[in-house]
Amino acid sequence: MLDESLLDTPEALSEADHRGLLRGAAEAGARVRTAARHAVEAGIPELKPDGRPRAVLIAGPGAAATCVADLLGTLAGAGSPVTRLAPTGVAPAAGALRWDLPGWAGSVDLLLIATPDGTEPGLSLLADSAYRRGCSVVAVAPARTPLSEAVDGAHGLFVPMATAPYEQEGPLTASAPGVLWALLTPLLALLDRTGLLSAPPEDLEKVADRLDHVAERCGPAIATYSNPAKTLAAELAESLPVVWTEGVSAGPAGRRFAAALAELSGTPAVVAELPEALIAHSVLLSGRLAASADPDDFFRDRVEEAPALHARVVLLRDRPIGGLSAAPAARDLALGHDTPISELEPEAGGELETLAELIAMTDFAAVYLALASGA
Repeated sequence: MLDESLLDTPEALSEADHRGLLRGAAEAGARVRTAARHAVEAGIPELKPDGRPRAVLIAGPGAAATCVADLLGTLAGAGSPVTRLAPTGVAPAAGALRWDLPGWAGSVDLLLIATPDGTEPGLSLLADSAYRRGCSVVAVAPARTPLSEAVDGAHGLFVPMATAPYEQEGPLTASAPGVLWALLTPLLALLDRTGLLSAPPEDLEKVADRLDHVAERCGPAIATYSNPAKTLAAELAESLPVVWTEGVSAGPAGRRFAAALAELSGTPAVVAELPEALIAHSVLLSGRLAASADPDDFFRDRVEEAPALHARVVLLRDRPIGGLSAAPAARDLALGHDTPISELEPEAGGELETLAELIAMTDFAAVYLALASGA
């Protein structure tokens, strides 16, 4: 059950936030600036690559590395294939995970390693294997870890991960807002140097400013009625979020939101891109999850019976309303099945800025849902 009174009590939110999630969301802009400075100190702006890599391989554990690969692949487009190397192993523990290079990887390819841990032996072995294959290796991870030594031994480039003092008290949550930006920012700067995507320093500063702006709008001191993230969290209570995205960069934001909901609050969610979502989820909305599937029975025992789970559509769009859009059809489908719908759309700006805003707002919503539901 969601404790909605908690949402409008900043002191109670702070007491419930044992993992520092709200602080990580609020400090996302500062994390981008720190990570960008670490990239400069590591020498990324002075790199003179010999053209674009044939392929970019990304390895790392958990939801953060998955989201980094998704974002970089989306932003790079067809310039160079961006492939995430999924780990194998008997358990999701640092010592049990292993990563393998594809058989074709060689000297014209780039391996990126992104991890908030840095103690995984499998990643150190991967860096050594890449060096023997002739791949260029770049890693973002906490400083003074076995991975940093392995990357140095592979003659690769190591960028210390931007961490906060309170995050050093225990293992980091992979879906925590600060973790994503600490890993992503240096790799954006790197791929800008290779010409794979456009993320110059001034654009990264705009991203940091946009994240600060979202923190002002969605912070714990802002009441629910004027706080879009708290409003969304309250709307998603006891619901199955059906996340629909429209626009190229909204796709990874939606997938990130679904992953954060699962890891932070234990809320399952399904996600799909418009217009295909209208076919993929039409039966879902017309089945037992639709609001109309559970008519209000006056004689039903509401004390003993748990509330029914119903779908709620969350529409994320990365462009203003107008032009060719499947949003009207999405609204018609949802409302035609008595399914409520929430919509988020960023303010105008560059692709990186609007993407950052969508991620930040949904990150705040996932954190509020986790705290208010006692996760």
